[in-house]
Amino acid sequence: MKSVIVGFGSIGKRHLENLINLGEKDIVLLRTYHSTLKDSGYDTVPVVTSMDDALALKPDAVIIANPTKLHMQTAIPVAEAGCSILMEKPISDSFSGIDTLKRALEIGGGRFLTGFHFRFNPGLRQAQKWLQENKIGKVVSAYVCWGEYLPDWHPWEDYRQSYAARADLGGGVVNTLCHPLDYLRWLLGEGIALNAAISNQGLSLDVEDTADIIAQYESGAQAHIHLDYMQRPGEHTLKIIGTEGMITWDNATTIARCYLAALNTWEEVQPPTGFVRNTMFMDEMRHFIKVARGETDPICTLDDGIAALEMTQAILQSARTGCSAKLRKSPN
Repeated sequence: MKSVIVGFGSIGKRHLENLINLGEKDIVLLRTYHSTLKDSGYDTVPVVTSMDDALALKPDAVIIANPTKLHMQTAIPVAEAGCSILMEKPISDSFSGIDTLKRALEIGGGRFLTGFHFRFNPGLRQAQKWLQENKIGKVVSAYVCWGEYLPDWHPWEDYRQSYAARADLGGGVVNTLCHPLDYLRWLLGEGIALNAAISNQGLSLDVEDTADIIAQYESGAQAHIHLDYMQRPGEHTLKIIGTEGMITWDNATTIARCYLAALNTWEEVQPPTGFVRNTMFMDEMRHFIKVARGETDPICTLDDGIAALEMTQAILQSARTGCSAKLRKSPN
């Protein structure tokens, strides 16, 4: 498979290394050289500096790992050329260009995977299995807390210049830490409305560094989602409360636990032996290779990416207006 990786920040570098480790050899980087990563160690990987040059190579697959603000202008010509796409989340910071991308994919015939890698987390997959088995009865509420201190993310760069901290690149905690918006929809069903408050008091950035969201779902469940760039030590945890028990998950350990109220017992599932954070990205890349080859359907589609985008936009709208924001009807 001939692959092009657009963007060579930390996630682009990870995807490159994972492709190589999976035995892929025909890889080209499309770079602007604005990345703060050191270039050493990748001198043998071919580089192009324009999309025209990249598409002239007739790639089968393109991995879009540049800043969020640039996703649509990158993806549309790629889709028109018939390439399959793995696009990092969020797919954009606005609805502009979404319909054009849909038409381009239909015309070009390529396939699309949204890069919500927590779909490959074994603890969250176990939580989904318990929910499908009705282990905790009807879900009433959920709580997600995800906070990490932004200045510690990439020690090699000034965090204030990172994509996560810049409005002009599509940053902010709502966009950057939007994974729970996807996996809660995956676990609880379609969202219908939300209320949100945001602030930027912690790091004095021009984007929000803290967000609190109350989301309502068609199932009748509601969720409180807390996101921040401030917590030390960091935390990323999930709790799902049902009429017959509770499910918990901790990203730090990947352990999923299920409390059965009728038996007053906990069931605990550990991650597979050898699991590390990169295992999710490796599994995602294996899946994308099969998607690009037409061997399987994407487990996280463009419509899934659009549904998450609807939530990020509704969060910012609610925070701006102080009113509840209804979600557009999400795709089936």
